[in-house]
Amino acid sequence: MDLRFSAEDEAFRAEVRGWLDQHLVGEFAALGDAGGPGREHEGFDVRRAWERLLGEHGWIGLGWPSEHGGRAATLMQQVVFHEEYARARAPHRVNHIGENLLAPTLLACGTDEQRRRYLPPIRTGDELWCQGYSEPDAGSDLANVKTRAVRDGDDWVVTGQKVWTSLAHVADWCFVLARTDPDASKHAGLSYLLVPMDQPGIEVRPIVQMTGTSEFNEVFFDGARTPVTNVVGAPGDGWRVAMATLGFERGVATLGQQVGFARELDTVITLARETGAIDDPYIADRITQAWIELRAMRYTALRMLAVETPGVEASIAKLLWSGWHQRLGELAMLVRGQDATVAGADGELDELQRLYLFSRADTIYGGSDEIQRGIIATRLLGLPRS
Repeated sequence: MDLRFSAEDEAFRAEVRGWLDQHLVGEFAALGDAGGPGREHEGFDVRRAWERLLGEHGWIGLGWPSEHGGRAATLMQQVVFHEEYARARAPHRVNHIGENLLAPTLLACGTDEQRRRYLPPIRTGDELWCQGYSEPDAGSDLANVKTRAVRDGDDWVVTGQKVWTSLAHVADWCFVLARTDPDASKHAGLSYLLVPMDQPGIEVRPIVQMTGTSEFNEVFFDGARTPVTNVVGAPGDGWRVAMATLGFERGVATLGQQVGFARELDTVITLARETGAIDDPYIADRITQAWIELRAMRYTALRMLAVETPGVEASIAKLLWSGWHQRLGELAMLVRGQDATVAGADGELDELQRLYLFSRADTIYGGSDEIQRGIIATRLLGLPRS
């Protein structure tokens, strides 16, 4: 893969910057990059209006084929958009899960009818999605899900519990991994269902995090229904579809994520200079190492995006960024010193305190480090499974 940007890519970059300069104003600009990890409650209504504005001007679904309302943007153009978006400190998106997880899954695995029904309201910002994967006894061991779906005429009837469901309290829809064949092996008995959230039989309970916020939720399904046509892939094919979604989760948007990481590192470096902590050789060495690793992550992510269907590559990328971000949080607290242990007068946490606390989960959610190492060991290195 050629990792250099072409003249066409740079022209596209100018277009993105021009649009953001023109439209990222007023209440949108006032939010800054609000809504990030641990801050999903910030300015939600304004961020949803921003999502609709992005859709109105064709910035949602950049890489989708034109017949599905996308711009058929090249991979490098998508990288350009996410990097410029992050550099502009634009608000965090409210429908990352719909655009970057479900939509590419439907393009790869869904039916024409499903694409016609679900892609347009994602592209316009009118329907929000959440992901129903993890359960109390099935987190990293995703194939152990116990939520079940039973065929009842023209509907699937869903019963069970999901946990750590990001944004379930504001989502219109949830894609749910459920067991539809209890007699099949763990992986073979699963189906990938699209379930409306606004119906009897669904209860959402927020989970209060260490940061004091509640973007994660428990979701209880008690006889919730969805039409039989809302299974993506064939019944029993849910594992394959779910793995495709996880591959897309670690896709092009991670380049924008890394711009945010770079900004956090800059904040830590600035603080280290202000406090004199940077004169400590140990802290200076850790800062230097963090900068080097961030550059390596960028090129690793770009190379991964050249793979048509990321497999082990996605696990490598997840392992790299989650550990790096967690170490950055630890470095931030080291630079802050004793002040890091004290919240503000109003009990609010500052940016670096939130970074530290939320990043503790980075090595767990989206596939724990232990699981990623197992995938790399068996599928890349060819080591035995036991």
